[in-house]
Amino acid sequence: MAILLGVDTGGTYTDAVLIRDEEVVIASAKALTTRHDLAIGVGGAVRAVLEQSGIAASDVSMASLSTTLATNALVEGQGGRVALIYIGFRKKDLDGHGLRDALKGDPCIVLAGGHNHAGGEANPLDEDALIAFLEENKNEVSGFAVASQFATRNPAHELRTLTMVTQITGKPVSASHQLSAKLNGPKRALTAVLNARLIGMIDRLIGRAEDVLKDIGITAPMMVVRGDGALISSAQARERPIETILSGPAASIVGARWMTGADHALVSDIGGTTTDIAVLRNGRPAIDVGGARVGPYRTMVEAVAMRTHGLGGDSEVHFISEGLQGGVTLGPRRLLPISLLAMDAPEIVHSALDNQLRSTTPGEYDGRFVRCVQGQSVEGLSARDADLLERVGDTVQSLGAILKNRIEQGALKRLVERGLVQIAGLTPSDASHMLFRVDVWDRDAAQKALLLFGRRRTGSGNMLSNEPNVVAQLIVDRLTYQTGLALLETAFAEENPSFGIAEDVLARHVLTQQGLQKHRGLMRIDVGLNLPVIGLGASAASYYPAVGELVGSEMILPEHAGVANAIGAVVGRVTMRRSGSVTSPSEGIYRLHLDTGLEDFGDADSALARMETVLGELAMVDAKAAGADDIQLRVERDIRKAVAEAREVFVEATITVEAAGRPRVADG
Repeated sequence: MAILLGVDTGGTYTDAVLIRDEEVVIASAKALTTRHDLAIGVGGAVRAVLEQSGIAASDVSMASLSTTLATNALVEGQGGRVALIYIGFRKKDLDGHGLRDALKGDPCIVLAGGHNHAGGEANPLDEDALIAFLEENKNEVSGFAVASQFATRNPAHELRTLTMVTQITGKPVSASHQLSAKLNGPKRALTAVLNARLIGMIDRLIGRAEDVLKDIGITAPMMVVRGDGALISSAQARERPIETILSGPAASIVGARWMTGADHALVSDIGGTTTDIAVLRNGRPAIDVGGARVGPYRTMVEAVAMRTHGLGGDSEVHFISEGLQGGVTLGPRRLLPISLLAMDAPEIVHSALDNQLRSTTPGEYDGRFVRCVQGQSVEGLSARDADLLERVGDTVQSLGAILKNRIEQGALKRLVERGLVQIAGLTPSDASHMLFRVDVWDRDAAQKALLLFGRRRTGSGNMLSNEPNVVAQLIVDRLTYQTGLALLETAFAEENPSFGIAEDVLARHVLTQQGLQKHRGLMRIDVGLNLPVIGLGASAASYYPAVGELVGSEMILPEHAGVANAIGAVVGRVTMRRSGSVTSPSEGIYRLHLDTGLEDFGDADSALARMETVLGELAMVDAKAAGADDIQLRVERDIRKAVAEAREVFVEATITVEAAGRPRVADG
């Protein structure tokens, strides 16, 4: 009998589940996610599920972790300060694929070097300039990213840079060719930057999670869910944390399929920070061939085709003053719910809220609080940012008491993006407590925050509402509406044939909205989803029945919907892929582009066979390192040819080898 432990660290809750022999859920439990030290939440959830089940820690055969940490960090613009080493490109190439925006002013150098399409050196690597850049920035950043022109054709300059970064700085470094075998230098550079930005964060999570499992007595190997739903070893996840983006959502799809057996459905997973939606076809989620998109970024990471929206139970509530009645909208930033913060610091929170309610004039920062997140990297802070961080200190404080002027709002935004501070404010979770849909945190604090929010003036000059229940219902209704829009956008984007109109425009179109309301006049308009929706997440049962009614679809809420990610973390397979290119730089020459260098052959069959052998060996090594047993290999060939002078000419081939197997479990 194998006892499998799945753990998922979400933005608000950390879930744990125990499954026997991949067949039945024995027990599940939740603990609050502790952002300042994620291991506390992990330990709380694991101890709770072991106590509930009566299973001894030593009986756990495998542990697996899925996490929304990387996804949430990219959606919220968080992560460590990094430096980019850009080799063989032009400065204007930094504008490609949002690379400059992703850098956010972090250090960058464009160096001479790089290779051509055939793998030959275009220019020598400028090592003197590289050394000067590393010396200047080694104490200013948490890690480095390197991307060289045509590194997937010849990674020599990236490999040399890796060595020099390690020798001179000792900091972690991400090389673009190790993250993707595809062309498109700026996009590979973006992926490397995001990977470098996440390394410290994911390393701390995995390291502390492993430590707490050992303290509890679990000695089984720990796996991590990759963005395509496959499992990798914790060591591999630490090296390539970018591959864990969409880890939580991918695990939720695997879990949804396992729980429901559905072949065709939309899967919608609501968390604290995001709502993640994917299409399940023939029992399998599609892989996004264009690379995983998270927030504003399109990466080169293979992941499930998932649409991630900054909408969740802890989304920031914004006031809309326009119009006579006013209104609210949600996201994309996550806030710490007031009702949750009041559990940690009740005296501070209630005292501040009471003082604000006694004031006859609403304040700009009413119902807002700030606190530090301990243990984060603080390299490269400006004097203003460092001063504000010191002022926040170690306690919860009212935001209005911290900010001296509007200029400091920029400093606060930068500290939030670095993950150094958390903002607390009004969220849908608070509204749900007010409406008695949830009863786990401080409802009185939620009520006071709703009263403060309702005092804001609409376009007519009147208050939004002096009834906290009314404000709470406005927020919940808005969550229903925005979730419905997200589902419609996904469906329109996947619809075939295309309507020729952008999916967000179609979702909001007056005919769509009237059709959802079953318009009946001279025209009869009906619109709705033509497949069921599987609702997942801790708050799915609270919010999603109304969403199903809105979009005219059956809403499936599985028994263990609240821990779907944790379930998916342990019922997946280890799957490792390796890809490589064979080109023909001249007639009769077939060139392999390998990490170890270039290899030329005189015929295509020999070259392709050699590439399959090399990639198969590498994929097998990766799969074994990930802890796979009973490994099977699968090979895909994508060969491109052209017709010249009435004959076919070999242009290029991409070989992909997949090694897949079940994760190895501990014996006893």
